[in-house]
Amino acid sequence: MIQRIGLEGVVPQVFTEGCPCSEVWHQSLTLERGQLYLIEATSGAGKSSLCSYLYGHRSDYTGRITFDGEDIREIKPERWSTIRRESIGLLFQELKLFDNLSVWENIQIKNQLTQQHSPEEIVRLLTLLGISDKIDQPAGKLSLGQQQRVALVRLLMQPLDFILLDEPISHLDDANGAIVAELIIAEAHRQGAAIVCTSVGKALPLPYQHIYQL
Repeated sequence: MIQRIGLEGVVPQVFTEGCPCSEVWHQSLTLERGQLYLIEATSGAGKSSLCSYLYGHRSDYTGRITFDGEDIREIKPERWSTIRRESIGLLFQELKLFDNLSVWENIQIKNQLTQQHSPEEIVRLLTLLGISDKIDQPAGKLSLGQQQRVALVRLLMQPLDFILLDEPISHLDDANGAIVAELIIAEAHRQGAAIVCTSVGKALPLPYQHIYQL
């Protein structure tokens, strides 16, 4: 279990000269399990980079990121696999679904590893999101908004200490955005997880306790 994520003087290497004013980059910041964070950004400010750093997908930054005091640069690949399966989930802006696999198969790729939810619960989530009728369709045949909802359900198929959301409702209308918010906050409360959400203007409607300008 990860209780807190620390950032100390972190900044993308591409920003090391002339880094824009930020409440995250070049700062000392702690993200605590169970809290709700909104990271507001303009295009190109590095929000997707931040998510990738916290998820261990990229390391092209200066400064230090820690999990409960441990520098994540010291974490071995095998342990990263465990962390991504049992502690930290990321909804990528690019979604990263397997286009040729069905909605059900995309979700089961993760759920078979974790056994987090029953088939009935998965169908319930898809029904709430209005896409249960797409369950056997290839993900690549769905609209972007439908794909975004599938990726969200897949994200929830694991234990979570931190839920990282990179523009999670960029392709959704307000009604579906509200449903997504309800599902995510319910899962966060159930697991005691933190939510770290990025936005370039259309934020997931949640009662954020901390809002930072990237």
